[in-house]
Amino acid sequence: MGKHEEKKDEAPGQNKEFSIVVNGKPKTFTGREITFDQVVILAFGTVSTNPNVSYSITYIRGEGNKPEGTLDRGRSVKLKEDMEFAVRQTDKS
Repeated sequence: MGKHEEKKDEAPGQNKEFSIVVNGKPKTFTGREITFDQVVILAFGTVSTNPNVSYSITYIRGEGNKPEGTLDRGRSVKLKEDMEFAVRQTDKS
């Protein structure tokens, strides 16, 4: 007899779905925080490995004491419903 363990990871907020906007398009993301790379993937489908390509991310409608700002590579930000991200891709060539 197997146990049903489908709900074992449901700590408060861990599996919460947020409706967010990335580059003007509605997206759904599950989790309390989102990383730089995850936002880029939502915007462009992948993170380029080309060393001449870089990304910049700004956001508005964020959580708590940081309602707007920039998201740097290697960092994450707490999500809030209807948070908006603007992702720009630049090529240094």
